[in-house]
Amino acid sequence: MTGTPQELVERFYHEVWNRADEDVAREILHADFQFRGSLGPVYRGPDGFIGYMRSVHAALANYICEIVDLITAEDRAVARMRFTGLHQDSFFGVEATGRNIEWSGAAFFTCRHGKITALWVLGDIDAVKKQLGAGDGTEF
Repeated sequence: MTGTPQELVERFYHEVWNRADEDVAREILHADFQFRGSLGPVYRGPDGFIGYMRSVHAALANYICEIVDLITAEDRAVARMRFTGLHQDSFFGVEATGRNIEWSGAAFFTCRHGKITALWVLGDIDAVKKQLGAGDGTEF
């Protein structure tokens, strides 16, 4: 199945991230998919991304990505996001606190031939660290 940038982004968050559906990830992510997230290095291909997704879900129970705003073009999309989860395992080097955390971010997608080929995410990491007690959120 192929899709428009809007359909792909909505499936990426609702089915892949929120449901941790690895089959859908392999369906909608291009074989050469490149992912650069705020939480770590660059990952390539669906399997590289899936490993990253598993680690985030292990650290944050009930992890949810909410699309707040979505703008699309012929082969691109930009989403303003809200991320939430329950801190249940090590995250940013902080052992589980049992706290619900949330932060905002922006995601920049490139799509070609009905698949997502690249994604660059910028999240408010200072807000995450502050909620985990890893910093006061003011350092650069």
